Amino acid sequence: MIRSMVTNPIPQFPAGFLWGVSTSAHQIEGAADEREPSVWDAFTAEPGRVRDGSTAAVACDHYHRHREDVALLAGLGVDAYRFSVSWPRVNSPGGLDFYDRLVDDLCAAGVRPVPTLFHWDLPAGLDWLERDTAARFAEYVSVVAGRLGDRAEKWITLNEPAEHTLLGHALGVHAPGRRLLFDALPAAHHQLLAHGLAVRALRAAGAADIGIANSHGPTWPASGEREDVEAADLYDVLLNRMFAEPVLLGGYPEIIGDLLSGGGTDVGADLGVIAEPVDFYGVNYYAPTRVGAPRGTEIEFGGVTLPAELPFSVREIEGRPRTDFGWPVVPEGLTELLTGLRDRYGDRLPPVVITENGCSYEGLDDQDRITYLDGHVRALHRAIEAGVDVRGYFVWSLLDNFEWAEGYARRFGLVHVDHGTLARTPKASYTWFRDVLREQRRRNAAGTRPRGDARR
Repeated sequence: MIRSMVTNPIPQFPAGFLWGVSTSAHQIEGAADEREPSVWDAFTAEPGRVRDGSTAAVACDHYHRHREDVALLAGLGVDAYRFSVSWPRVNSPGGLDFYDRLVDDLCAAGVRPVPTLFHWDLPAGLDWLERDTAARFAEYVSVVAGRLGDRAEKWITLNEPAEHTLLGHALGVHAPGRRLLFDALPAAHHQLLAHGLAVRALRAAGAADIGIANSHGPTWPASGEREDVEAADLYDVLLNRMFAEPVLLGGYPEIIGDLLSGGGTDVGADLGVIAEPVDFYGVNYYAPTRVGAPRGTEIEFGGVTLPAELPFSVREIEGRPRTDFGWPVVPEGLTELLTGLRDRYGDRLPPVVITENGCSYEGLDDQDRITYLDGHVRALHRAIEAGVDVRGYFVWSLLDNFEWAEGYARRFGLVHVDHGTLARTPKASYTWFRDVLREQRRRNAAGTRPRGDARR
């Protein structure tokens, strides 16, 4: 195992802080022939949809090798493992048996299971543009909770409905591959409705620790000019406020409510369901976004072609290191984001859990990933010192996996996966994170307390 190189200790986090790693079913499970198809199976079968022409038919073969991966989790020393349940697999004979075994093995290893109930792999034949899909989702959630709820206590309803809406339905670069622009908004609303119905279904099954995982990042205007500020405000509504405020405040930002109502969606009748109280608010953070006025031309950004007709343009954040994905590395953006959420939503913001944070880099001796994670964990600690109630942090991801439209071209894992042999090899970042967790536990066991302890 490669040794990590960072020697400056991470500040001490509060006792009881939850440390974990995240994955998703479609990206790691494989065994596609042992479950019903999803919209991603159809999408990746179309030539040109995935950068390297690959599919997730095998992925990391976690379905057959999950015990090896549970052993990696145990060796890492995490408190919790955030995985997703595949709706298409649950619809298949024996599908729930797999998650039963996985949860049993996690519990036996002393790792807390944290299921996410939807991470983009919608069963083929269903459509988020249709309201009935939300009701179907609630039925599926009841089945899963009834089977796993005696051991799984912490639940996440949806992962990143913003990306699934915007990349999959508005821009067409993810499954299901639609390019509807603002006509994709009903897909966002129906996912949020599904979240609310899922909260009710989980409560009925006895769950008492429920949240959602929304992606968020600060939006920085390209300049102080009015046109740039207005464009950035609109982008912030679409990527941040549209998905937070129905859950936290029970209402959409005005422009979104108007667009949805104008499209015939009965928003008002659903908001009470969407705003079912949650016990924690999951935040996936990767980077801020710099936004300016539209330029009237297509823009290549982060591997996505943004059409000229959008009422904003995304600009590069210059002067920052970049990951292999080309994303800027801005740890202080996490502190800004969390204090901003606290300031905007006040006591309507539940305790926060960072449900994803990570980066794409090549190599086993991945010192750049260590530097990235080190910087973001410190930024998270600064947010806690500033009074934000943050209860946990999950690294994306345990394994190198199928990275959606990028195929196997990006590596986010603490563990390297040879996609030819499926051999797992812990990277330097795995050792670093393991050592961080050991030191946190040692200091907490010694009874020392960090300054600015925000636990309450």
